[in-house]
Amino acid sequence: MRALVVTRGAEPAAALVEVPDPVVGAGQVLVAVHYSSLNFKDALALGGRPGVVRAERLIAGIDLVGEVAASGTDGVAVGDRVLVNGCGLGETRDGGLAEFALVPGDAVVPVPAAFTLRQAAAIGTAGYTAQLAVTTLDDAPEEGPIAVSGARGGVGSIAIALLARAGREVVAVTRDPSAVDDLRRLGVERAIRLDEARGSGRALDSELWAGAVDNLGGAVLAGLIAATRYDGVVASCGMAADAGLATTVMPFILRGVRLVGINSVLTPRARRIAAWERLARELDPAVLEGLVDEVPLAEAPQVAARLLSGEHRGRTVVDVRR
Repeated sequence: MRALVVTRGAEPAAALVEVPDPVVGAGQVLVAVHYSSLNFKDALALGGRPGVVRAERLIAGIDLVGEVAASGTDGVAVGDRVLVNGCGLGETRDGGLAEFALVPGDAVVPVPAAFTLRQAAAIGTAGYTAQLAVTTLDDAPEEGPIAVSGARGGVGSIAIALLARAGREVVAVTRDPSAVDDLRRLGVERAIRLDEARGSGRALDSELWAGAVDNLGGAVLAGLIAATRYDGVVASCGMAADAGLATTVMPFILRGVRLVGINSVLTPRARRIAAWERLARELDPAVLEGLVDEVPLAEAPQVAARLLSGEHRGRTVVDVRR
């Protein structure tokens, strides 16, 4: 079968090669992959950056969507439409940028009937992570805006659509506020620049946000926390800008702000299924069309390079059969 294989220390790191077809064993599921997608982790792996791939050589891709080709797991049948997000794919085990993938039986989630396989791939880890973050904001104050950083990326775009569908006022945090017109159809009320989100640098700023979904980390996350109102909730999904966080305990003690980390890789299966069921209820598939482009397997490394450089917007679906 064809697969995009990453080799640590190689130049280039990723190569499209033929590898042996995997064989299913007890407790495993063999998926005939139709689509994968490109996330920031995938871009790091395909670009040879450290921190994602934890094996000397493996197939990249933290997402996959397809049909069961063979099953060694009770309750998972040949022909079932399934997806896998995270669960070590593309990090500690072979991932979804291949024509077939061998995965643990407890990693697969049924594709909701509301979505085609392509739509499920377009949502992918980004949309599933966005849903986990938005679910934590169910506990945020009902009044007041929600800030979303990295608003033009996959997680940010889908988080905006979900929050707007729930009737929340959404403010996009972006490098380019002039691009707010592209985000308005998702439900953005207005946009602010990154330096506005960073705030004054003090531990406490004026109370602006009922909650936030942050994909950047660093000074932006610290600024959002400092400007979150009493009993607000901040969901931290990523560290695309900075893994550091310079703040104090004051927002958490004096305002009762809650900082919730979103780990989409290790989420228990029951919560994964619940997140996808909620996506099926609350995310209009038509919203995805303006966010998604599609490329064949061989072009994934080029798209990954644009993602790393900050030039990429929205979601990219990879048709592994092309």
